[in-house]
Amino acid sequence: MSEKRFQSFQEFYPYYLKEHSNPTCRNLHYIGSLLVLSVLFWAIVTGVWSLLFTLPIIGYGFAWIGHFGFEHNKPATFQHPFYSLMGDWVMLKDFLTGNIDQKLQDAQSAH
Repeated sequence: MSEKRFQSFQEFYPYYLKEHSNPTCRNLHYIGSLLVLSVLFWAIVTGVWSLLFTLPIIGYGFAWIGHFGFEHNKPATFQHPFYSLMGDWVMLKDFLTGNIDQKLQDAQSAH
């Protein structure tokens, strides 16, 4: 299967949301992202910089459990690492602001 090309993040984000249609997968992403922020904050406050090495494990660990265990697809990170990282944070923002359901609906109706 050939890799899909995206010209912008705006073009990528609906695809990203469709790859996160399972609510458990999304929830695991949110947990991982919020834990990343918490550990980052704690590392800065305490000066325990070795905690920074755990950030990719925490962030990707929760996300990949969501994809392989619940969504049953490959994480977008494998093909689109930068857009995928941006997508994680935009999706979290959409969740926290109460916009995720509408964005998911818009992404699904785009095709």
